[in-house]
Amino acid sequence: MSESKRTIELTIDGRKTSVPEGSTLLQACQGLAIDVPTFCWAENLTPVNVCRICVVELEGARTLVPACSRKAEAGMVVQTESERVKLSRKLVLELLGSSVDMSLASEFQALATKYDAHPERFGPRAPRAAPGEREAARAGHHYAEDGEHAANVAQPKKVDNELFVRDYAKCMLCYKCVEACGTDAQNTFAIAVAGRGFDARIATELEAPLPDSACVFCGNCVGVCPTGALMFKAESDVREKGEWDESRQTVTDTICPYCGVGCQLTLRVQANQILRVTSPADHSVTSGHLCIKGRFGWGFVQGKKP
Repeated sequence: MSESKRTIELTIDGRKTSVPEGSTLLQACQGLAIDVPTFCWAENLTPVNVCRICVVELEGARTLVPACSRKAEAGMVVQTESERVKLSRKLVLELLGSSVDMSLASEFQALATKYDAHPERFGPRAPRAAPGEREAARAGHHYAEDGEHAANVAQPKKVDNELFVRDYAKCMLCYKCVEACGTDAQNTFAIAVAGRGFDARIATELEAPLPDSACVFCGNCVGVCPTGALMFKAESDVREKGEWDESRQTVTDTICPYCGVGCQLTLRVQANQILRVTSPADHSVTSGHLCIKGRFGWGFVQGKKP
Protein backbone atom coordinates (compact mmCIF):
# COMPACT_ATOMS: atom_id res chain seq x y z
CA MET A 1 0.00 0.00 0.00
CA SER A 2 1.38 3.40 -1.01
CA GLU A 3 1.91 6.06 1.62
CA SER A 4 -0.66 8.84 1.71
CA LYS A 5 0.57 12.27 0.72
CA ARG A 6 1.50 14.63 3.51
CA THR A 7 -0.62 17.72 3.91
CA ILE A 8 0.50 21.33 3.81
CA GLU A 9 -1.14 24.38 5.35
CA LEU A 10 -1.78 27.71 3.64
CA THR A 11 -4.08 30.70 4.02
CA ILE A 12 -6.65 31.71 1.39
CA ASP A 13 -8.73 34.86 1.83
CA GLY A 14 -7.85 34.88 5.52
CA ARG A 15 -8.90 31.27 6.07
CA LYS A 16 -6.38 28.58 6.97
CA THR A 17 -6.70 25.28 5.12
CA SER A 18 -4.76 22.05 4.66
CA VAL A 19 -4.44 20.26 1.33
CA PRO A 20 -2.50 17.20 0.12
CA GLU A 21 0.97 17.99 -1.21
CA GLY A 22 0.82 18.47 -4.98
CA SER A 23 -2.61 20.15 -4.95
CA THR A 24 -3.08 23.29 -7.01
CA LEU A 25 -4.30 26.58 -5.58
CA LEU A 26 -7.53 26.06 -7.53
CA GLN A 27 -8.11 22.74 -5.77
CA ALA A 28 -7.37 24.39 -2.44
CA CYS A 29 -9.92 27.11 -3.20
CA GLN A 30 -12.50 24.53 -4.26
CA GLY A 31 -11.97 22.76 -0.95
CA LEU A 32 -13.04 25.98 0.79
CA ALA A 33 -15.96 26.50 -1.61
CA ILE A 34 -14.25 29.65 -2.94
CA ASP A 35 -15.35 30.25 -6.52
CA VAL A 36 -12.37 31.00 -8.77
CA PRO A 37 -13.45 31.54 -12.41
CA THR A 38 -11.87 29.46 -15.17
CA PHE A 39 -12.17 29.25 -18.96
CA CYS A 40 -9.27 27.11 -20.19
CA TRP A 41 -9.27 24.73 -17.20
CA ALA A 42 -11.30 21.52 -17.05
CA GLU A 43 -11.13 18.68 -14.57
CA ASN A 44 -10.45 16.17 -17.36
CA LEU A 45 -7.73 18.18 -19.14
CA THR A 46 -4.16 19.28 -18.39
CA PRO A 47 -3.94 22.97 -17.33
CA VAL A 48 -2.37 25.15 -20.04
CA ASN A 49 -2.51 28.58 -18.32
CA VAL A 50 -3.73 30.59 -21.31
CA CYS A 51 -6.95 32.36 -20.34
CA ARG A 52 -5.55 34.04 -17.17
CA ILE A 53 -9.01 34.51 -15.68
CA CYS A 54 -8.15 32.29 -12.69
CA VAL A 55 -5.22 34.41 -11.49
CA VAL A 56 -4.94 35.08 -7.77
CA GLU A 57 -2.62 37.25 -5.68
CA LEU A 58 0.15 35.42 -3.84
CA GLU A 59 1.89 37.29 -1.06
CA GLY A 60 5.53 37.92 -2.01
CA ALA A 61 5.07 37.08 -5.70
CA ARG A 62 5.90 39.71 -8.31
CA THR A 63 2.99 38.78 -10.57
CA LEU A 64 -0.45 37.30 -10.21
CA VAL A 65 -0.35 33.50 -10.48
CA PRO A 66 -2.70 31.08 -12.29
CA ALA A 67 -4.60 29.12 -9.66
CA CYS A 68 -5.32 26.26 -12.08
CA SER A 69 -1.69 25.14 -12.25
CA ARG A 70 0.27 26.81 -9.44
CA LYS A 71 1.02 24.19 -6.81
CA ALA A 72 0.14 25.01 -3.21
CA GLU A 73 3.10 25.42 -0.88
CA ALA A 74 3.26 25.50 2.89
CA GLY A 75 2.78 28.97 4.34
CA MET A 76 1.34 30.57 1.21
CA VAL A 77 -0.96 33.54 1.74
CA VAL A 78 -3.39 33.92 -1.16
CA GLN A 79 -6.08 36.46 -2.03
CA THR A 80 -8.65 35.52 -4.66
CA GLU A 81 -10.57 38.81 -4.86
CA SER A 82 -8.06 41.56 -4.15
CA GLU A 83 -8.32 44.83 -6.07
CA ARG A 84 -5.37 43.77 -8.21
CA VAL A 85 -7.05 40.46 -9.06
CA LYS A 86 -10.37 42.09 -9.87
CA LEU A 87 -8.74 44.66 -12.15
CA SER A 88 -6.82 41.92 -13.98
CA ARG A 89 -9.94 39.82 -14.52
CA LYS A 90 -11.88 42.85 -15.72
CA LEU A 91 -9.25 43.61 -18.37
CA VAL A 92 -9.05 39.99 -19.49
CA LEU A 93 -12.83 39.93 -19.92
CA GLU A 94 -12.80 43.20 -21.85
CA LEU A 95 -10.05 42.07 -24.21
CA LEU A 96 -11.79 38.75 -24.79
CA GLY A 97 -15.18 40.34 -25.30
CA SER A 98 -13.84 42.90 -27.77
CA SER A 99 -12.13 40.32 -29.99
CA VAL A 100 -14.21 37.14 -29.66
CA ASP A 101 -17.94 36.50 -30.01
CA MET A 102 -18.76 35.32 -26.49
CA SER A 103 -22.54 35.46 -26.94
CA LEU A 104 -22.98 31.74 -26.20
CA ALA A 105 -20.57 31.68 -23.25
CA SER A 106 -23.00 32.14 -20.36
CA GLU A 107 -20.23 32.13 -17.75
CA PHE A 108 -18.52 35.00 -19.56
CA GLN A 109 -21.68 37.11 -19.43
CA ALA A 110 -22.04 36.55 -15.69
CA LEU A 111 -18.38 37.40 -15.02
CA ALA A 112 -18.54 40.54 -17.20
CA THR A 113 -21.38 41.76 -15.00
CA LYS A 114 -19.61 40.80 -11.77
CA TYR A 115 -16.37 42.60 -12.69
CA ASP A 116 -18.05 45.53 -14.49
CA ALA A 117 -16.27 44.73 -17.76
CA HIS A 118 -17.10 46.83 -20.83
CA PRO A 119 -15.54 45.36 -24.01
CA GLU A 120 -17.24 48.03 -26.10
CA ARG A 121 -14.84 50.68 -24.79
CA PHE A 122 -12.28 49.44 -27.32
CA GLY A 123 -14.56 50.54 -30.14
CA PRO A 124 -16.78 48.78 -32.68
CA ARG A 125 -15.56 45.47 -34.04
CA ALA A 126 -13.71 45.35 -37.33
CA PRO A 127 -15.49 43.68 -40.27
CA ARG A 128 -15.48 39.88 -40.51
CA ALA A 129 -12.36 38.52 -42.22
CA ALA A 130 -12.77 37.13 -45.72
CA PRO A 131 -12.57 33.35 -46.24
CA GLY A 132 -8.95 32.21 -45.87
CA GLU A 133 -7.70 35.64 -44.76
CA ARG A 134 -6.63 34.64 -41.26
CA GLU A 135 -5.10 31.41 -42.53
CA ALA A 136 -3.00 33.37 -45.03
CA ALA A 137 -1.60 35.79 -42.44
CA ARG A 138 2.19 35.74 -42.22
CA ALA A 139 3.31 34.45 -38.83
CA GLY A 140 4.88 37.15 -36.68
CA HIS A 141 4.11 40.00 -39.09
CA HIS A 142 2.37 43.04 -37.63
CA TYR A 143 -0.59 44.23 -39.63
CA ALA A 144 -1.54 47.84 -38.89
CA GLU A 145 -5.16 48.36 -37.83
CA ASP A 146 -7.32 51.24 -39.05
CA GLY A 147 -7.46 52.76 -35.56
CA GLU A 148 -11.26 52.95 -35.63
CA HIS A 149 -12.23 49.37 -34.89
CA ALA A 150 -11.36 46.74 -32.30
CA ALA A 151 -9.48 43.86 -33.91
CA ASN A 152 -11.36 40.59 -33.70
CA VAL A 153 -11.22 37.00 -34.89
CA ALA A 154 -14.51 37.06 -36.83
CA GLN A 155 -14.45 34.89 -39.94
CA PRO A 156 -16.82 32.65 -41.92
CA LYS A 157 -17.97 29.37 -40.40
CA LYS A 158 -16.22 26.21 -41.54
CA VAL A 159 -18.83 23.63 -42.51
CA ASP A 160 -17.07 20.71 -44.19
CA ASN A 161 -18.82 17.69 -42.66
CA GLU A 162 -22.22 16.58 -41.37
CA LEU A 163 -21.22 16.14 -37.73
CA PHE A 164 -19.99 19.45 -36.35
CA VAL A 165 -19.40 23.07 -37.33
CA ARG A 166 -16.35 25.21 -36.60
CA ASP A 167 -17.20 28.86 -35.96
CA TYR A 168 -13.85 30.36 -35.03
CA ALA A 169 -15.37 33.82 -34.60
CA LYS A 170 -16.25 32.38 -31.18
CA CYS A 171 -12.81 30.84 -30.52
CA MET A 172 -11.05 32.29 -27.47
CA LEU A 173 -8.00 30.08 -28.07
CA CYS A 174 -8.37 28.25 -24.77
CA TYR A 175 -6.49 25.19 -26.15
CA LYS A 176 -9.10 22.79 -24.72
CA CYS A 177 -9.81 21.26 -28.12
CA VAL A 178 -6.09 20.78 -28.79
CA GLU A 179 -5.60 19.06 -25.44
CA ALA A 180 -8.61 16.77 -25.96
CA CYS A 181 -7.42 15.86 -29.46
CA GLY A 182 -3.93 15.19 -28.08
CA THR A 183 -2.57 13.31 -25.10
CA ASP A 184 -5.44 14.13 -22.71
CA ALA A 185 -7.97 12.02 -24.59
CA GLN A 186 -7.78 10.97 -28.24
CA ASN A 187 -4.07 11.04 -29.13
CA THR A 188 -4.95 11.91 -32.72
CA PHE A 189 -3.21 15.32 -32.89
CA ALA A 190 -5.37 16.43 -35.82
CA ILE A 191 -5.38 20.05 -34.66
CA ALA A 192 -2.88 22.47 -33.16
CA VAL A 193 -2.31 26.19 -32.78
CA ALA A 194 -0.93 27.87 -35.90
CA GLY A 195 0.28 31.44 -36.34
CA ARG A 196 1.60 33.94 -33.84
CA GLY A 197 0.21 36.75 -31.75
CA PHE A 198 -3.27 37.92 -32.72
CA ASP A 199 -3.16 35.70 -35.80
CA ALA A 200 -2.81 32.55 -33.69
CA ARG A 201 -5.62 30.13 -34.47
CA ILE A 202 -6.70 26.50 -34.26
CA ALA A 203 -5.79 24.68 -37.46
CA THR A 204 -5.49 21.26 -39.05
CA GLU A 205 -2.27 20.25 -40.79
CA LEU A 206 -1.78 22.50 -43.84
CA GLU A 207 -5.26 23.97 -43.15
CA ALA A 208 -6.85 20.83 -44.66
CA PRO A 209 -10.64 20.37 -44.38
CA LEU A 210 -11.50 18.06 -41.50
CA PRO A 211 -12.45 15.09 -43.74
CA ASP A 212 -9.00 15.29 -45.35
CA SER A 213 -7.14 15.67 -42.05
CA ALA A 214 -6.16 13.21 -39.35
CA CYS A 215 -9.45 13.91 -37.54
CA VAL A 216 -11.33 10.76 -36.48
CA PHE A 217 -14.49 12.73 -35.60
CA CYS A 218 -14.63 11.63 -31.96
CA GLY A 219 -16.01 15.08 -31.15
CA ASN A 220 -14.05 15.36 -27.92
CA CYS A 221 -13.02 18.84 -29.06
CA VAL A 222 -16.70 19.76 -29.30
CA GLY A 223 -17.33 18.33 -25.86
CA VAL A 224 -14.81 20.62 -24.15
CA CYS A 225 -15.38 23.86 -26.12
CA PRO A 226 -16.64 26.56 -23.71
CA THR A 227 -17.81 29.17 -26.23
CA GLY A 228 -19.74 27.40 -29.00
CA ALA A 229 -16.90 27.73 -31.48
CA LEU A 230 -17.28 23.98 -32.01
CA MET A 231 -20.89 22.82 -32.20
CA PHE A 232 -22.95 19.82 -33.27
CA LYS A 233 -24.31 20.53 -36.74
CA ALA A 234 -27.77 19.52 -35.57
CA GLU A 235 -27.61 22.18 -32.86
CA SER A 236 -26.10 24.76 -35.21
CA ASP A 237 -28.88 24.23 -37.77
CA VAL A 238 -31.60 24.69 -35.14
CA ARG A 239 -29.91 27.84 -33.81
CA GLU A 240 -29.60 29.31 -37.32
CA LYS A 241 -33.33 28.83 -37.83
CA GLY A 242 -33.94 30.72 -34.59
CA GLU A 243 -35.68 27.68 -33.10
CA TRP A 244 -33.29 26.93 -30.22
CA ASP A 245 -35.44 26.92 -27.06
CA GLU A 246 -34.06 25.38 -23.87
CA SER A 247 -37.50 25.61 -22.23
CA ARG A 248 -38.70 22.98 -24.74
CA GLN A 249 -35.69 20.70 -24.27
CA THR A 250 -35.18 17.62 -22.17
CA VAL A 251 -31.87 16.27 -20.84
CA THR A 252 -31.67 12.51 -20.45
CA ASP A 253 -28.87 10.25 -19.23
CA THR A 254 -28.47 6.88 -20.90
CA ILE A 255 -25.82 4.30 -21.81
CA CYS A 256 -24.18 4.07 -25.23
CA PRO A 257 -25.59 0.99 -27.04
CA TYR A 258 -22.65 0.28 -29.33
CA CYS A 259 -20.30 -1.82 -27.20
CA GLY A 260 -19.83 -3.22 -23.72
CA VAL A 261 -17.64 -0.45 -22.29
CA GLY A 262 -20.61 1.28 -20.68
CA CYS A 263 -20.08 4.95 -21.58
CA GLN A 264 -22.68 7.26 -20.08
CA LEU A 265 -24.36 9.65 -22.52
CA THR A 266 -26.29 12.82 -21.78
CA LEU A 267 -28.76 13.64 -24.55
CA ARG A 268 -30.21 17.10 -25.14
CA VAL A 269 -33.46 16.74 -27.10
CA GLN A 270 -35.86 19.26 -28.61
CA ALA A 271 -38.94 18.49 -30.71
CA ASN A 272 -38.03 14.80 -30.61
CA GLN A 273 -34.64 15.56 -32.18
CA ILE A 274 -31.28 14.86 -30.52
CA LEU A 275 -29.24 18.05 -30.76
CA ARG A 276 -26.25 17.36 -28.52
CA VAL A 277 -24.60 14.36 -26.87
CA THR A 278 -22.08 14.72 -24.04
CA SER A 279 -20.71 12.61 -21.21
CA PRO A 280 -20.08 13.74 -17.61
CA ALA A 281 -16.48 14.75 -16.97
CA ASP A 282 -16.53 12.89 -13.65
CA HIS A 283 -17.83 9.62 -15.15
CA SER A 284 -15.42 6.83 -14.20
CA VAL A 285 -15.53 5.24 -17.67
CA THR A 286 -15.38 8.20 -20.05
CA SER A 287 -13.98 11.13 -18.05
CA GLY A 288 -16.21 13.14 -20.41
CA HIS A 289 -14.70 11.77 -23.61
CA LEU A 290 -16.41 9.58 -26.23
CA CYS A 291 -15.74 7.92 -29.58
CA ILE A 292 -17.44 8.81 -32.87
CA LYS A 293 -20.21 6.28 -32.28
CA GLY A 294 -21.10 7.50 -28.82
CA ARG A 295 -20.87 11.17 -29.78
CA PHE A 296 -22.51 11.16 -33.21
CA GLY A 297 -23.87 7.68 -33.93
CA TRP A 298 -27.48 8.38 -33.03
CA GLY A 299 -28.88 9.27 -36.45
CA PHE A 300 -30.70 5.95 -36.60
CA VAL A 301 -32.90 7.09 -33.70
CA GLN A 302 -34.42 9.68 -36.03
CA GLY A 303 -34.55 7.38 -39.04
CA LYS A 304 -31.49 8.87 -40.76
CA LYS A 305 -29.47 6.68 -43.09
CA PRO A 306 -25.94 5.86 -41.85
